[in-house]
Amino acid sequence: WLAWLLAKPVRSLEGLAYSLILGGALGNAFDRAVRGSVIDYLDFHLHGWHWPAFNIADMAIVGGAVGLIASSVLGHREANTSSRRHT
Repeated sequence: WLAWLLAKPVRSLEGLAYSLILGGALGNAFDRAVRGSVIDYLDFHLHGWHWPAFNIADMAIVGGAVGLIASSVLGHREANTSSRRHT
């Protein structure tokens, strides 16, 4: 999968998104291998409301997923716009 991903041309947003996902996954894998577990150290409470704990690697993975969705949506819009111009 990684070889296929590296071989295909990607837009800059898509490349950034894949980089974030890969970096976050490697960060969590490193924690799991070295420490035996992933440490979630960001923990927020606001007026009795508690957001689940997470870490920077988790943020990178989620940010990458959002980037892939945005890249896909923007790519479809660009394709639709260019096909309308040529007809």
